[in-house]
Amino acid sequence: MNKKRCSWAGPEEIYIRYHDEEWGNPTHDDRELFEMLILESFQAGLSWITILKKRENFKKAFDDFDVEKVASYDDAKVEELRLNEGIIRHKGKIASAINNAQVFIEIQEEFGSFDKYIWGFTDGEIIKAEYLTESELSKEISKDLKKRGMKFVGPTIIYSYLESIGVIDNHQEDCFKY
Repeated sequence: MNKKRCSWAGPEEIYIRYHDEEWGNPTHDDRELFEMLILESFQAGLSWITILKKRENFKKAFDDFDVEKVASYDDAKVEELRLNEGIIRHKGKIASAINNAQVFIEIQEEFGSFDKYIWGFTDGEIIKAEYLTESELSKEISKDLKKRGMKFVGPTIIYSYLESIGVIDNHQEDCFKY
C-alpha cells in the first residue's frame, strides 16, 4: 500500500527516504544540528535535491560535520574543498561553514549545547503546520545568529532549517507523518 506523503516528497527515492526518515523529526544531537545548518546554508539558491545527492560527499569533505574540525580548517583545507567536485564549491559558502562552526562552538559554550540554544526559542515546543517560507520565529533566530557572526542564515534558510530539525512540523494534513 502506498503511503500518502507531502507533495514535495518524491518521486526520487532519495527525497522519499529523507521525508520518511528525517524531515521534521525533532533533532537534539548537536552534530546533526550542525550538519543540517551547514547543508541548509549550502542549499541557498539551489534545490534541496542537489544537496541531498551530494550529502555523502559533504560528510566526507567536512569530516562528518565534526564542528571542532570544521572550525579549525586552514587555507589548505579551504583550497581542498574548492577543488572537490563532489560538493558545492562556492568560496563564500565554504568560508561561512568554517565561520559558522566557530560561532556554533561559541553558542555551545554559552548555552551548554546548540540544542538548548535552538530549541530554547520555542521552549522545546514543536510549531505545528505553518506552510510558510519564513516566519517571525525564523526572522528572530536569523537575526540572533547574524548578530553572533553567522553567515548564510537568512530567515528563509533558517525556516527550512527549523523544518528539517523538527522545530517546525510542516507535514501536510494528508501525509502519514502529520
